[in-house]
Amino acid sequence: MDPNFWRGKRVLLTGHTGFKGSWLALWLQLVGAKLVGYALQPPTNPSLFEVAHVAHGMRSIIGDICDGKTFHQVVADFQPEIVIHMAAQSVVHTSYEDPVSTYQTNVMGTVNLLEAVRQVGGVRALVNITSDKCYENKEWVWGYREVDQLGGYDPYSNSKACSELVTESYRNSFFNASDYSEHGVAIATARAGNVIAGGDWTHNGLVADIVQSLLEQRPVLIRNPYATRPWQHVLDALNGYLTLAENLYNKGPAFAEAWNFGPYASDVKPVGWLVDKLLSGWGNDATWEQDQAYHPHEAHSLSLDCAKARIKLGWSPNISLAQGLEQIISWTQAYQARANMRQVTEAAIAQLM
Repeated sequence: MDPNFWRGKRVLLTGHTGFKGSWLALWLQLVGAKLVGYALQPPTNPSLFEVAHVAHGMRSIIGDICDGKTFHQVVADFQPEIVIHMAAQSVVHTSYEDPVSTYQTNVMGTVNLLEAVRQVGGVRALVNITSDKCYENKEWVWGYREVDQLGGYDPYSNSKACSELVTESYRNSFFNASDYSEHGVAIATARAGNVIAGGDWTHNGLVADIVQSLLEQRPVLIRNPYATRPWQHVLDALNGYLTLAENLYNKGPAFAEAWNFGPYASDVKPVGWLVDKLLSGWGNDATWEQDQAYHPHEAHSLSLDCAKARIKLGWSPNISLAQGLEQIISWTQAYQARANMRQVTEAAIAQLM
């Protein structure tokens, strides 16, 4: 991404109070964007949004993406040039507990966002952040490509596939490339997931559960130690989103499609491997054990083929999994020591700028 591109740009970020959204909001502030965020209250306590004082330096609006009327007014008042849609119900386990709200937020929330952009006008680039879990998971040993079948076993994964389809329909019907000279909007989706970094308190999230157990000095409970995931530092995924948005803004429909952002194959590791590395880095004789309780279905194998992003966007991961785990430990230890967590988080971002 080009930091100079963002200076003075009017950017609307939904989901700015969440884990990924908070990291992105700080990054956009650092590069001088005129930033408005729209999201529910932070989903956890503590939260990165609060401990890093993310609201300072932006306009933070607390609202529900399911409230189409209110969101429409926000778009009309702010007149954004770039929209990055991250507002979501993002936890697989929660989707089993409350599938209706998951679909309302992840599907109808996408509809509300696209409809506001369609009716208000003026937006040049829109990136809808979905998930690596939007694919029909066939437990393959190779990575999914953007042209592979969408699906999703659980309500969360399926709702993100639905969000992809909604976006494609709006792009075809209302923001077609053949009419770009009239509407001027380029829309893409970005598929990443299993992002890790300091400041993640997500309920039922692996890293969040590990960190909480370490802070409380109790054994870490792990549901699926043999499941493999494409672990990726959050800043690598966000760098992909920003790079994509720049290309949509500057080059339009040529980049208006789906994009994968994931780690190198060498960083696709089993859950147990990641846990062992984190506990070893933490020290203090930390241990883990497998959770024997019943848990609903989760995919065993998942990885992404990101060749298109590397070739067409010039994007590639900058932070290895080992470096990412070290960052989690150092960030958490700084939090324990009551450091200025906005400065700590901004320093991590600055290393990629």
